[in-house]
Amino acid sequence: MKSVIAGIAFLSAAVSVTPASAQTPCQPATYAAPDGDFVVLAKSPAVAAPALRYQFRDGRRGATSDADVPLACGAADVSVDGEVWKPIAFRETPASFDSVGTKMNGMLIEPSGQNAQRPLVVMVHGSERSSPIGGIYGYAMAAQGISVFVYDKRGTGGSEGEYTQNFELLAADAAKALDTARGMTAGRHGRAGFFGGSQGGWVAPLAATRTKADFVAVGFGLVASPIEEDREQMVSEVRAEGLGKDAEALVNRLSAATSKLVLTNFTQGYEVLDAVRREMAAQPWAAAINGEYSGAIARMTNDELKRLGRARFDNVELIWDYDAVAALRKLDTPLLWVLAGEDREAPIETTRAALLKLAEAGKPFDVYLFPDTDHGMFEFTTAADGSRSITRITDGYLKLLGDWIKGDTHGAYGRVERLTPR
Repeated sequence: MKSVIAGIAFLSAAVSVTPASAQTPCQPATYAAPDGDFVVLAKSPAVAAPALRYQFRDGRRGATSDADVPLACGAADVSVDGEVWKPIAFRETPASFDSVGTKMNGMLIEPSGQNAQRPLVVMVHGSERSSPIGGIYGYAMAAQGISVFVYDKRGTGGSEGEYTQNFELLAADAAKALDTARGMTAGRHGRAGFFGGSQGGWVAPLAATRTKADFVAVGFGLVASPIEEDREQMVSEVRAEGLGKDAEALVNRLSAATSKLVLTNFTQGYEVLDAVRREMAAQPWAAAINGEYSGAIARMTNDELKRLGRARFDNVELIWDYDAVAALRKLDTPLLWVLAGEDREAPIETTRAALLKLAEAGKPFDVYLFPDTDHGMFEFTTAADGSRSITRITDGYLKLLGDWIKGDTHGAYGRVERLTPR
């Protein structure tokens, strides 16, 4: 699953602030309001230095260089709506651990003070290759009173090995990360588990079957295989174009054809793919169909696919027909799953149905949905051509994650809908 790239247009409240160019340079830190609200300022590859990415607990985000940035930086604090917010002191401890013969690089972030009941969470990343160390999410969790362990995915950042999307190997790494974090926080943590976003929704529950975990939380992940994800993305694309059942049937046939190729290392399935290509050639909309990979496969020649297909589409050891439901059936750990209601990258129909069925069968699963949100729990605006522009993370999402991990969900969380009974 592709990582969420933050190119953010920000909807701000009407506040009067000093122009960004005249501000004191902002310092990476997490700043707290007297009432417990917070904003994280961090370096980001999506923001040109020396500006920083900012992220409020309520989901507002942008760059400190934005003309309408809703905060002003002081030498050791920030001002929001005229109120001074002070930096939160965290204890940050570099870490390394070995997993399946590979040295991994991590960081433990702990709120100040000793608390033997403080939750501990290991952040399980998505498919991105960037380091989560120093990123927004870890500090947004820690600002809510949670100890957080972040680590570089193998083959990225300071971790050795080769980048992969093999869920079994990534789950082994995550399990080892939790064991390491537990050892580092002995005597000063309570319940301990995983949070995974996007592709982490495949990895985190599997990791919880490989080591003891007290909880698993997932945001905008899938209970569907990568093959099903590709198919559902194409179905979502034809529905967004207002096309009918014939178009859905055609992209389903395309998915069946391309799945044969990827499951046989591009040795079988070409006759069926050719038949689908002939059908698609008569459809003016077919050139705009992408999915996760099927559109690109359909637009390559058979000779190209035989020579290059595996290198192009299967070079990261992806488990194409991964059975996520089987992993969840093994899981008796409390699980939170948060769905993005209009997720184009990870369409939710199969995932929602599978989770509710497992919950009805007695699994301790809490399923929530934020309406009108896309992958990453982003709200968006839609242009006349159907394209979307991200605005913000939906209000309530970060707070729901923090409260659920602490075992203390109460009150409202924006516009969230709970899909499972209490």
